[in-house]
Amino acid sequence: MAEETAEHTSADSTAPDKIKEVKDVTDDFVIRQHTTGSGLKYTSTTGRLVLRREETKDGKSDGFKPKAEIFIVAYTKDTEPDDDGQGPHRPVTFAFNGGPGSASIWLHLGLLGPRRVDSGDTGAMTPAPFGLVDNPETLLEHSDLVMIDPVNTGFSRVVEGEKSDEFHAFIEDRDLVAEVIRLWTTRNNRWLSPKYLVGESYGTLRAVAAAGRLFDAYGMAVNGLGLISTVLNMSTLRFFPGSDLPYALHIPTYAAIAHFHGRHPGKELADVVNEAEAFAARDYGYALTQGSRLTAEEYDDVVARLSAITTLDESFIRRTNLRWQYGEFAAELLRAEGLAVGRIDGRFTAQPASLQDSAMTDDPSIRAITGPYAAAMNYYVRAELGYENDLPYEVLTARVHPWSYKTFEGAPVDVSHTLERLLVHNPSLRVHVDYGYQDGATPHFAAEYVFAHMNLTDQMKARFTHHYHEAGHMMYLKPECRLAQLEALKNFVTPAG
Repeated sequence: MAEETAEHTSADSTAPDKIKEVKDVTDDFVIRQHTTGSGLKYTSTTGRLVLRREETKDGKSDGFKPKAEIFIVAYTKDTEPDDDGQGPHRPVTFAFNGGPGSASIWLHLGLLGPRRVDSGDTGAMTPAPFGLVDNPETLLEHSDLVMIDPVNTGFSRVVEGEKSDEFHAFIEDRDLVAEVIRLWTTRNNRWLSPKYLVGESYGTLRAVAAAGRLFDAYGMAVNGLGLISTVLNMSTLRFFPGSDLPYALHIPTYAAIAHFHGRHPGKELADVVNEAEAFAARDYGYALTQGSRLTAEEYDDVVARLSAITTLDESFIRRTNLRWQYGEFAAELLRAEGLAVGRIDGRFTAQPASLQDSAMTDDPSIRAITGPYAAAMNYYVRAELGYENDLPYEVLTARVHPWSYKTFEGAPVDVSHTLERLLVHNPSLRVHVDYGYQDGATPHFAAEYVFAHMNLTDQMKARFTHHYHEAGHMMYLKPECRLAQLEALKNFVTPAG
């Protein structure tokens, strides 16, 4: 990668005496020029964007007060005078991860950006100190990119005197991300560019919510939503007493993970998953609704079929009364081999702290991939993007918890109705969905359930594309999945016609 110049910029200028008076803060962007291996010339803009909020005092405006400094990395193609359809009309993709508490590092250096982590994949992980390689299929070839880290992730922080807790909530986080998108779009004169929001995990819920906020508050209609490892209704994932739905929606994922670990010899993954989905949707779902009304014969039949599909021992299934959480499955599946499987990616395994643990408490997949990504980002941001900051880059932090969902008090955390409304009011909005069969955090069958229960016309359904991968939550860890994802995303942001 060629890096020709470095320049520090500040979007806010304030007289020195004024700075002392109000302790103002300013953007701290670093701009650098680069060239990809294919010859694409582009500019990176890296740093913290100061978000301000208009405040009032005694009914009068008290000015725009700085509230937070949000770390972003923007990649924009260097345009030429004769570029056709580029410049202010080139697509721009805004991307973020989820958690809550995750920086955008995973999508940034795992999938979308011009450089990616040399992490390897399960069974062939790259050893420390890891590294960076070019990403020839980067989405930057087809769309400008803006990577966003919410408060307390990456280098994003509140300004001095403000409270972080204010932004650790559904509504405040939604509004913050929407404001970053509005402000970047306005400052860069990109209102006429096709705009796409790509989120992963909680980032999919965030993407839908932010798109709704952009439309309602600013009249900004986005062209597409990229939903990677989707959760739009958390009631499909959270295991609560009295709620049987998540137990059924996880069954196909258990079967897929068991298949990856050789527990369904001689069977194709598609056949295993199809059988599990049919059982979960019909007989198992019915059995859960019956509770103690099941006859002994019916109960025994359900136990036997669950054991065949998930490969878990019948004694375990009986002890759990047909219901177990993912952590229990992760600890139980390979217990005889002295291993636990991952949650983010069920293909990963590790020796647990104790083989007596009833549930997996430490995710082997997160432990395996955090090191490569953290090392790559901390090197890349300084050495190649030119941004210096002594704050720790928060990759996946607990500092955002507890996360507030007070907006949904007494109701499920659900943005599917927001997506319905967006599809109605924006007839050109399209949705790209990626599923990982071995994803224990956001099971594919749970996401399908939510889409199936949305009030969608046939025309709306035609605006969705669904992509399935034999991998986990970050399916791009697997090289062939990454290539397939990027090819689909290329078509998504540059649709024919």
